Amino acid sequence: MTDSEQKSSVANPLPRDVVETFHGAEIQHGPYNRRIYLMNIRDAHPERLIEAMKALCRREGYTKIFAKVPLEFKRIFTGAGFKTEAEVPKFYNGYQTAVFLGYYLDPQRKKTDTGELNRILQLAREKAPKEDSPSNRDTGVLRRKPLPEDAVLRECVPADTEQMAAIYRAVFPTYPFPIHSPQYLEETMHSHIRYFGIEREGMLVALSSAEMDAVSQNVEMTDFATLPAQRGHGFAVHLLKRMEAAMISDDFRLAYTIARARSAGMNITFSRLGYCYGGRLINNTQISGRIESMNVWYREL
Repeated sequence: MTDSEQKSSVANPLPRDVVETFHGAEIQHGPYNRRIYLMNIRDAHPERLIEAMKALCRREGYTKIFAKVPLEFKRIFTGAGFKTEAEVPKFYNGYQTAVFLGYYLDPQRKKTDTGELNRILQLAREKAPKEDSPSNRDTGVLRRKPLPEDAVLRECVPADTEQMAAIYRAVFPTYPFPIHSPQYLEETMHSHIRYFGIEREGMLVALSSAEMDAVSQNVEMTDFATLPAQRGHGFAVHLLKRMEAAMISDDFRLAYTIARARSAGMNITFSRLGYCYGGRLINNTQISGRIESMNVWYREL
């Protein structure tokens, strides 16, 4: 979930989706995204879990189940009507593939502007390094704009959370996780997310985060946001490279992102820096006031 155009600041009145244990698995669900997101199957019985999720969707009026599972479960899910939307090799501990699948309870949710999204994807892919070597993967970095002289790139701390929440409110009128809340930002800062920012004249102007799964040794590069008046400096590239360096130091093996398919800038950023395209999640995420399709990009660290 990445940088967006500034839109209306009217907050979405729907309650936030909740994360909870469900039949032994970890899921996020609610009316905000009108879906169930199977985040971690854990030790759940897959067939029983699938039927329970479908029943929950019918009861609550959700229109999609989005599942992220190890490759070994793919056949069970596709046999139950799920469609593979993306795959990420070496997602789990540097060797096991993750499969991202979708199940639609409303045919309307499967409809999207494929032509426009494919045009943006093709534009991004054309910016990819020509060869998969460390030097070529960094080609985009060599051409990036230097940070302004007064800019400081640093890791965020709890004292920053009020400023951080204000930036996220300015950039994202709606978002799938409560990043508008300083309390949420501080709680996750102490648990599994490292936030990074660019500061100018003593004020934060751009942000990103590394959401870490220490057990599986992967990290989601996400929550990129730059204040509208500060755009055009290539801050997202600087933040991404800083996060990669930090994650390599902490022995994470794979980085990935789930980027708005309509955001040409963010898709180009990840492609230029050597990330591979893994697939598209159709009408998956409530962000900036509407349900949007998302592209999955990944890179070994």
